[in-house]
Amino acid sequence: MIQLILARHAKSDWTEDGLDDHDRPLNTRGVRDAPAMARTVVRKGVRPEVILSSTARRARQTADAFARAFEAPITEQAELYLAEPAQILAAARGAGVDEVMVVAHDPGMSALVSRLADRDERMVTCAVAIFTWHDGTWDDVDATPPDEFELLTP
Repeated sequence: MIQLILARHAKSDWTEDGLDDHDRPLNTRGVRDAPAMARTVVRKGVRPEVILSSTARRARQTADAFARAFEAPITEQAELYLAEPAQILAAARGAGVDEVMVVAHDPGMSALVSRLADRDERMVTCAVAIFTWHDGTWDDVDATPPDEFELLTP
């Protein structure tokens, strides 16, 4: 079984003028939503073996909330910062496990979710898309439709 869990980072804080985009933290809503979404995903029975996160502060904070809920390790990957769909998918494939969560950014996340779901989907902040291929391998991802797809929003 292959399970790909894609999470857009939670809502970020734009109040500090001059702060580099990469360094923006979560705002109050983001701090609240990330652990709540993590609990929702756990209740679905989803537990990735590893979490891949963009190096952006807001993505890492979101990944931290999921890691606590899943008790999964986080690997930061600089190439996930503002990544295109192909980069996101390549990172997941390269993780070396069958159940992977990726925490990254739009527009890449919405584009990849839309492509894999074969319909237009918008990943709002802290949304989580869960794709499952029951008898598949990573070669099936992006080549065959998933057996299951669910989009969770805060």
